[in-house]
Amino acid sequence: MLRRLVSRAYWALSRWRLVSEPAPTTPTVLIGAPHTSNWDFVLMLGIAWHLGIDVRWLGKSSLFAGWRGPIMRALGGIPVDRKDPSRVVGEVIEQVRSGEVFGLVVTPDGTRGANEYWKSGFYRIARETGMPVTLGYVDRTTMTTGLGPTLELTSDVASDMDRIRAFYADKAGLRPELRTEPRLRDERSLAPVG
Repeated sequence: MLRRLVSRAYWALSRWRLVSEPAPTTPTVLIGAPHTSNWDFVLMLGIAWHLGIDVRWLGKSSLFAGWRGPIMRALGGIPVDRKDPSRVVGEVIEQVRSGEVFGLVVTPDGTRGANEYWKSGFYRIARETGMPVTLGYVDRTTMTTGLGPTLELTSDVASDMDRIRAFYADKAGLRPELRTEPRLRDERSLAPVG
C-alpha cells in the first residue's frame, strides 16, 4: 500500500510519463533497457510499485555489504556471487515452483558503456527457468518509461533477439551515447544442441 502511494506521488511529480502494458500475471524475467544510468533503478521501482509487481533484481554481492544489505534486500535485491552465479538460477527456479509471482529484473551486462554486445545472462536465466521475458524500457526522446510486451522465448535465439531488437530500436536511455544494441556475442552458441 505504501509503495503504491509513493509511486503515485512519484509519477504525479515526475517529468517522466508511465506508458505501459499491464503487469505480467506469471513470473517473468524483466529486462531493463537501455540501461545507461543508475537513475534507471528509480524508474524501475516506480514502474513496479505502480503496477503492483513484486520485483527481485540481481546485484553484485558488494552492493549488499554492511548497512546497505538490509535496504537492498528490502527493495528486492538478490546478491550474486560472481564465483558461483549458478546458485541464483537454482533459487529463482525454486521461487517459480513455489507459486510466487514476481518480476526478476535483469539489466543485461554490457548495456551501460557503449559496448558492442549484451551479455547473455538474462537469456540463459529465462531459458533455464522457463520464464518469459518482459521488455521494460526507458526512452529519453519521448520521456516515457514502462513495460512493453512479454515474450515467450523459442529455440531460435537469433529470432528471439530480432524481436527484442525491434522493440528497443527507437528507445534511447538517459545517456544515449552509452546505449548498446541488443545483440549477444554469439547468438548461435545459445541454441540447444540436437
